[in-house]
Amino acid sequence: MESGRQIFQISGIKNRDKKKSLIKGINKLGGKYLGGSIYKHISTHLIIPQVLSSEKFLAACAAGKWVVTPDYILDSVKNGSWLAEGQYEVAIFTSSSAAFYPVRQWREKVSKGRITGAFQGWRVLLMVQEPTRRAMFKRLLKAGRAEVYNSPPPTYTSITHVMAKPVTEESSSHNAPCYPVSHIVQHLFGSNCMDMNFNMNDQMVKEKTHFQEDNFFHFEAELKSFVTNKEEQPRLRFPEFLGYHDPDRPHSQAIVADLSNVGSMMECGLFNEALDSIRSDAFPGLLPPATHLISLLEYAQQGNTTAIFLRNFHEVMVNLLLINPPWSAPGPVKKYYTQVLQCPQCKAGLWPFLETAIRYCLSSSVTCHPLPGPSLPAVVQFHSDILAFFLKLFQGELCSISIGNLALLQPTQVPPTPTSGSLLYGTFWTVWERSTLLSRAVKQLTQLIVQAAATYSAKREEKQKMYLADTLLHLLSVAVEFWCQQHFRLNQCLVEKGLKDLSEHFAVISQDLPPAVLVELLGCVRSSRLRLVMADATFRNLCCRNEFTVGDGPLSLKKMVCSYLPALGALAQRPSGAGPTSHSCTSPGTSRSQNVLVNETSSEKENTLKGLNRVNVAGETLLHRACKRNQVETVLQILALPGTDINVKDHAGWTPLHEACNHGSTDCVKALLRHRPAPVLNGQVGGVSPLYDALLNGHMDIAKMLLEHAGSILLQQTDGARPSPLDLVSAPGQKEELLRSAQVGDSTRRNKETQVLNLPLLEAGSGLLGHLVVSYQLERGLPGLILPNDKPHSLVYKLVRALETCSLQKVTVGWTDQRAVRLVEDVETVLELSQGKHQEQVSVDVKECKGENTTFLMKMLESLRSCGEALVADL
Repeated sequence: MESGRQIFQISGIKNRDKKKSLIKGINKLGGKYLGGSIYKHISTHLIIPQVLSSEKFLAACAAGKWVVTPDYILDSVKNGSWLAEGQYEVAIFTSSSAAFYPVRQWREKVSKGRITGAFQGWRVLLMVQEPTRRAMFKRLLKAGRAEVYNSPPPTYTSITHVMAKPVTEESSSHNAPCYPVSHIVQHLFGSNCMDMNFNMNDQMVKEKTHFQEDNFFHFEAELKSFVTNKEEQPRLRFPEFLGYHDPDRPHSQAIVADLSNVGSMMECGLFNEALDSIRSDAFPGLLPPATHLISLLEYAQQGNTTAIFLRNFHEVMVNLLLINPPWSAPGPVKKYYTQVLQCPQCKAGLWPFLETAIRYCLSSSVTCHPLPGPSLPAVVQFHSDILAFFLKLFQGELCSISIGNLALLQPTQVPPTPTSGSLLYGTFWTVWERSTLLSRAVKQLTQLIVQAAATYSAKREEKQKMYLADTLLHLLSVAVEFWCQQHFRLNQCLVEKGLKDLSEHFAVISQDLPPAVLVELLGCVRSSRLRLVMADATFRNLCCRNEFTVGDGPLSLKKMVCSYLPALGALAQRPSGAGPTSHSCTSPGTSRSQNVLVNETSSEKENTLKGLNRVNVAGETLLHRACKRNQVETVLQILALPGTDINVKDHAGWTPLHEACNHGSTDCVKALLRHRPAPVLNGQVGGVSPLYDALLNGHMDIAKMLLEHAGSILLQQTDGARPSPLDLVSAPGQKEELLRSAQVGDSTRRNKETQVLNLPLLEAGSGLLGHLVVSYQLERGLPGLILPNDKPHSLVYKLVRALETCSLQKVTVGWTDQRAVRLVEDVETVLELSQGKHQEQVSVDVKECKGENTTFLMKMLESLRSCGEALVADL
């Protein structure tokens, strides 16, 4: 329990508004609310309107907790502080005139230390066939500190009670009294239970039986359908292009106009007059000769014209695009645009022309042919207008293709637009490159984006805007969305690989940018799916270069909370003068296992680490195996390798720390705890944490070491179905030792220096993680997961109800779609945050940081926590 903090559960209040007001009052007074339909042992108070035959009430009674009416919260809010609970304790007025307080006797006995629970000393053989009921009665008995066993009981245990439903000849054959489960109520309330009219049959479990294991498969189908539909939806929409057509003059009739007088004007050097003539003759379906536009473009690039001419030429091109859009026209019109949109001298295609315009705006001398220099402001503006024109052209084409893809999803009379001859394909991909997102042109565009951002960074003091980088990022977003839409329906794995390759390429080439500029740059990415993968790769690269490994497993909300949040503390404590490490953990085509020690010549080390990259049939790495055998030298060598994932899991989910704690490898535990980043100490597999594993196997020295490292928060870990870690220790002296070690850990954590040593690095990490959380919800989050809606029957609420009664493993057993599993895991993570779990993932210095990005990220986490509370409150 959190010291001095009141922790509440609520039962029997179905009115949603009343329940929300109670939760609001609890939070206002500094208390904590735990949602869910099952009893949580860390609670201190239960709020009920009247005595109920519910699991929470009976368990709270057996555990000696306060059980009060809702008026306790309402009156405390009016008072401004917590009132004494006594006058609000739930009571029953029986047939006699005196009130009966069903919980008081057990609460007073527990508070005075006379007993630890109403069932103390009971060793119960629980023989209940139905799994949901058995789990409920087990939680109820354990709340009263009974030891519960399944049939057959261990040979070394002397059973004191047999609890059966139904009572059969087999249940009565054991050497212990046999009782029906109703004996629980009789023991708690004695003769008064007749007046309380309790029913131990279906009433207590009626809500839980809705979720049977064989019904969970429909969740996978629903989640899979949700993911597929969301992936197929276009990310970038441009409604302004929907009306670019003229029904009176179809574009299939577009012809090239005979403007011989314009040619004569240009031969005489009258370029302004020629341009005016073309502008006045602009009509839908009528195209000016491509040679005239090419000549005018060549004249504009020479640098001898006026700014007015350049601006008028840009207007002519934009107007041409509006009245004769290539995406609504046949092949000859697209060919016309391909002929016009290239360098008038080099004639090498669309991409070289576009690249030249970008490089001229960057004052670069690397262009397809020499242009007037130094860069003239008017010509720079002209090339900037060319980029804007290309962007509008590609936006319109993407919009048209998106409509065609939507037509395939929802059949209509609109035929899909063919994409084989699209200008987007012709600009960024050759015929041989269309199966990869990271084509030569896309690579060059990405490098130019980084170059534009670096130019902006060098001139930030001059308040230069990131206009160019923003435009280029918009171009990249449009190109990426086009490519993804073309390939997703046929090969989703290809799309995922393409996005990963591009994001890791960007993370590597952008790592020399100032962190603040990098965060601002990613904020300009329009495509949510592109921003998601780029923010993820960049954050991992930033952590890896600062000697903190976060692992490269599939991205999920749990990974962000349990792996990425601790990384912020490491970034905050990275000394400002310490430069990043030279290795990169995200370079394309290079796995972590290839990042070996530099100048490693020792044959002994070569032999020791020979099996570094091998896993056995159980999924155990060399680090797992070394921890099991207490081979500390091997462990130290592995941890010294850059990119080592200290929290790597085997097929069952066990980490190296779990194995070391289980097998009593004290030296290996010391080595793991000294490593930076430190291993995750609160990870559980089926409710078994490293501390639980150590105590379960009698390794007190390791248990004390863990508590001295992390504090009393580890003692609070339990899944509700198992005893708490302290319950595994029977000797009072050993419990005192563990509590002292926990106090040492708490003191160390409190006294730890909270000053942020590297605010820019922390702000960069927080900014990237903020982009990541927002983009993740847009791309992969379930509706209502971050902002709960008023639809209790929606998929999110169904999952919440399922997770309240069953574990994640049980809900997803037998599922084959990992995307669906991760969505259920996301819901579980939000619920865990609402219960106060994962608080230790955020270090004190990060929580107290006043930086803009970090403060915003902390508010996002608080919003997630509140969302979990709201989800449970609405059930």
